[in-house]
Amino acid sequence: MAIENETITLVDEEGSEHDFGVLDVLEVEGEEYAILIPMEEGEAGDEVVIFKFSEDEEGNEVLVDLEDEEWERVADAWQEKVGNEH
Repeated sequence: MAIENETITLVDEEGSEHDFGVLDVLEVEGEEYAILIPMEEGEAGDEVVIFKFSEDEEGNEVLVDLEDEEWERVADAWQEKVGNEH
């Protein structure tokens, strides 16, 4: 999926919308992950959010939260990729 450099809006559990910039889409161990950065004021400027691409019951593409161990693995892979590009 090629959505880098786009802005997406996600809806949280309370129905509030949040805008994120897509920094990268990364494949790790056969799964695709979105590396996002919050676009809203007051959010941590250098903190990224990572979600895994998945499908819901209707086959629509959705982003899902990660467990801590999976998050660490993907964050490490992304940092390695970014380090190799510079």
